[in-house]
Amino acid sequence: MTESTLTASPADSTGPGDPRGHDDRLPPPRAPLSAQTWREISHLLANLPVGVIGFAYISLWIYAGVLLSVTVVGLPLLALGLLGSRLIGRLERARARGLLGVRIEEPSPIRRRAGRGFFPWLWTALKDPVGWRSTLYCFIRLPWGVLTFAVALVSLFVGWPALPWVARGLTNADRAMVRGLLSPSDELEYRVAELESDRGTVVDTAAADLRRIERDLHDGAQARLVALAMGLGMAKEKLLEDPEVASRMVDEAHGEVKLALQELRDLARGIHPAVLTDRGLNAALSSIAARCTVPVRVSVELPARPAPAIEGIAYFTVSELLQNISKHSGARSASVELWRVGNRLLIRVCDDGHGGATLTSGGTGLSGLSERLGSVDGLFVLSSPADGPTEITAELPWRDRTDG
Repeated sequence: MTESTLTASPADSTGPGDPRGHDDRLPPPRAPLSAQTWREISHLLANLPVGVIGFAYISLWIYAGVLLSVTVVGLPLLALGLLGSRLIGRLERARARGLLGVRIEEPSPIRRRAGRGFFPWLWTALKDPVGWRSTLYCFIRLPWGVLTFAVALVSLFVGWPALPWVARGLTNADRAMVRGLLSPSDELEYRVAELESDRGTVVDTAAADLRRIERDLHDGAQARLVALAMGLGMAKEKLLEDPEVASRMVDEAHGEVKLALQELRDLARGIHPAVLTDRGLNAALSSIAARCTVPVRVSVELPARPAPAIEGIAYFTVSELLQNISKHSGARSASVELWRVGNRLLIRVCDDGHGGATLTSGGTGLSGLSERLGSVDGLFVLSSPADGPTEITAELPWRDRTDG
């Protein structure tokens, strides 16, 4: 028998893949954490310093405000503290947007239309629901920040396999907290408060208009009618004694009647002009433009007539602006444009005068006009650089005439 030499084949070897041997290869590398997970971890670790700063801030201003509430500086301090809480809420929304991907609209700014001055501002600021919810958010962030910081730190060094799930679970609670306390979810409540303030503006405006009408009647037409009655009484006494003098007195009384009628017509036009009711904004605005001391170009491009209330507000807005141009602008020409965009009626009044008008300019009444437009969900935008020109844009909600 011939002895043959046996050669080991690869299949007979005890390499790394042989179950009889030992596998000395390194285990496959773990998949790295995603970028979103690292952002969530960063957010959780930042919760502690952010919570400490926010809690220290609200503790300081609430304690100081309550302690000083018996003095004149306590309530203003509370109001300023709420404004600071609003700022913290804005910063926290930005942090949640950058690290957690939570995109929340900014709450509406504080608006004060109930009146001008310090006390209306103070009352509005103290009732600000956005500021108080931001304060509550800062208050609960400290214990939550301690918890999330501790859990994230331990998971980062000890519980690595579970870290993505831990980070996602904790930041989901953060997301819910931000949405619940820092989002403009109270817009309905704010809207109710804003409508209450607007109601005050409307009531004040109506009362001022009634006082103006009463004053105009008392000092104008009523005084002329009293003088007319006295003149006719004297003419009656002179009728038999001196017919010629009586005739002159009747002629004077006739002139007073004409003046009284003109004043009554002007007063009625100021309440609601007949041309507006009969022919609409184009004819009514052309009529007041013709009485302006400055040449005015009028352009009205409306598909239909708006509701009478909106039509009246637009008319008196343009009327007051043209009066301002006549009295204060020093302009050589002006223009009035009205058009509709969607559900808004837009008004633009421009002049080439010396400019420099502001909402607080004495005697122009622009501030009151802005408040009146705001009370009906309108807008009032003024652009008037020092050397002119002046451009005022107003917006009103459009309502069809059939809506009343």
